[in-house]
Amino acid sequence: MEERDLYADLEVSRDAPEEEIRRSYRKLARRYHPDVNPNDPKAEERFKQIAFANEVLSDKEKRRRYDEFGSQGLGGGFDPEQARAYRRWSQGARRSPGQRPFASSLDLDDLLADLFGRQRGPTPGRDSQAQVTVDFLEAVRGDEVPIQVEGQSLRVRIPPGSDDGARLRLAGKGLPSPSGGPPGDLYLTLRIRPHPYFRRSGSDLQLDVPVTLPELMQGAEIAVPTVDGSVTLKVPPRSANGQKLRLAGKGVVRREGGRGDLFVTLVAVLPDPDQPEFDEIADRMRALYRGRDVRSHLSDRT
Repeated sequence: MEERDLYADLEVSRDAPEEEIRRSYRKLARRYHPDVNPNDPKAEERFKQIAFANEVLSDKEKRRRYDEFGSQGLGGGFDPEQARAYRRWSQGARRSPGQRPFASSLDLDDLLADLFGRQRGPTPGRDSQAQVTVDFLEAVRGDEVPIQVEGQSLRVRIPPGSDDGARLRLAGKGLPSPSGGPPGDLYLTLRIRPHPYFRRSGSDLQLDVPVTLPELMQGAEIAVPTVDGSVTLKVPPRSANGQKLRLAGKGVVRREGGRGDLFVTLVAVLPDPDQPEFDEIADRMRALYRGRDVRSHLSDRT
């Protein structure tokens, strides 16, 4: 298979500076992006070639290897020093009398192809890495989400219970092979958007739920959201502000099986202070505290 010219793929010269490579990549990526050409499979293939060429030529070390050894220098397990040693041997063999006839016609490309190509088969594409941000509930429930990464439009199933920083491997979704081999893999690092009211602690969830004073004092049945939908929670009579109630099995899926719990913290909400009866009710409630110092536990510790 004829080796691709990565400089030609980016439409730049071999001595192009980094800024010109970046500029050309942005221009070509916009032109051939799959979203711009949804019905043209050739555009998608061209986009992958452009992305791979940019991945190599925008990296100083990879570009040096490519300039010196061509695509063979990009394969996994390639040893530049060993390749240079073969080059020196080959050049010496051409100059030395008495060598076998084939040695004088041996080419470095043939040696590299034998050593890193024909023995191993086509070189697989390189693995790539990316970050993707998903919603809190998508990660907890394990939803299938659409993502845009490496010029690809993908649908990815998030494992249930995934946490921030989790890594996913998408086989065959990495960079294309420079020599006709299989593509590499894509490794995604998950970033989780915070939820407006759920908080996570391992496999358990925490939730603050506002309640009225009568609900705390007399008990009630209230609707509470969970990651699976709304459920009814029974608030016991004479509950305290800040009291925690447990909903078993309403937390996060555990890797070893089962689920964590949802802990609901009751948060008292005062009546509207602009109501004309507010002061009257406060005065009546003050009598209920007569003879009780609610801050007595602080008096000797400050």
